[in-house]
Amino acid sequence: MDIAKEVDATGLVCPLPILKAKKALAELASGQLLKVLATDPSSVRDFQAFARQTGNELVEQQAESERFIHILRRR
Repeated sequence: MDIAKEVDATGLVCPLPILKAKKALAELASGQLLKVLATDPSSVRDFQAFARQTGNELVEQQAESERFIHILRRR
């Protein structure tokens, strides 16, 4: 996977991971991938809702130990 940008939102709680992702996505071209690292368990459903509401594609979500990885494709 060709990740264009990565955002580290570990230690942050809602809504900060979403806000950081929104800002980073605005800097990407259409079709580019953003990787977001988070530790907030609610980020899983937050990013699902964010993708539905914004039209960006949630390509992948992974749970890794106490960290969650979200991959989004810019619309």
